[in-house]
Amino acid sequence: MSVHLTQEIIQNIFTETHALLNGHFVLTSGLHSPNYFQCAKVLQYPNYLTLFSTALANTFRLKEIEVVLSPAVGGVVVGTEVGRLLGTRTIFAERENGIMKLRRGFELKKGERVLVVEDVITTGGSVNEVISIVQSSGSQLCGVGYIVDRSNGKVQFDAKSFSLLTMEVITYKSDSCPLCKENIPITKPGSRAIQV
Repeated sequence: MSVHLTQEIIQNIFTETHALLNGHFVLTSGLHSPNYFQCAKVLQYPNYLTLFSTALANTFRLKEIEVVLSPAVGGVVVGTEVGRLLGTRTIFAERENGIMKLRRGFELKKGERVLVVEDVITTGGSVNEVISIVQSSGSQLCGVGYIVDRSNGKVQFDAKSFSLLTMEVITYKSDSCPLCKENIPITKPGSRAIQV
């Protein structure tokens, strides 16, 4: 059964699965926010994983993708499912000493057609690092797909890009965060509360 995924349906799925959190969070970018998308909480349900991944895969199906590449950790689950649906090899990049790189014997071949898949973008930093890996390998970047665009379309990549949910989420620099000034406990998602 095919479902037309509207912004409202996707947001409702995130809310119902408690994947859209409210509070005081430190994002991967280092910015602070009163909201956080914990995609892992929605992707733990196979039906939603397949639903979102199918929409991403279908968007890029005609691009003759040969490999799906995701930044670890967030993009790995959705990237693997998109690759499965496209019938392609799936790999991921991860940080080593703060630098995003291919490890575990993963490699890209010159001219290979690559789709980059991520769960959530805010500044696009991790995706841009992965794109640099694609470019330095001589592979061809054919697109970038992600579930949530927290930049509301402000972040652009040098390839066809597609997100399922686009919204602007408030962010603050750590030195001017009103949530910090109000002493609201801060959390780095996936870890215990940290002190500012």
